[in-house]
Amino acid sequence: MNFGAGFAIYFIMWWLSLLMVLPFGIRTQEESGSVEQGTVASAPAKPMIRRKLAATTLLAAAFFTAYYFVWINDLVTLDDFPFFDPPSALRKS
Repeated sequence: MNFGAGFAIYFIMWWLSLLMVLPFGIRTQEESGSVEQGTVASAPAKPMIRRKLAATTLLAAAFFTAYYFVWINDLVTLDDFPFFDPPSALRKS
């Protein structure tokens, strides 16, 4: 795997991790009892973005490490999935 492919895979894992981490620990302004004028009551009171970005980076690094270990050691290949066989391989002559 070259650097560009590795970076692209890490980037995708990072964004997926961000989407998983964002909802944790959110309290709305309505729940905290202090709705600021001009905002919706369901807006987060303290989004904790820096903490979530750090957690996202660590989670994505863990996912990428697991993926890289599987890829380097050929633990899972396309041959392990029968639906990747070409149609001619499924027909018995």
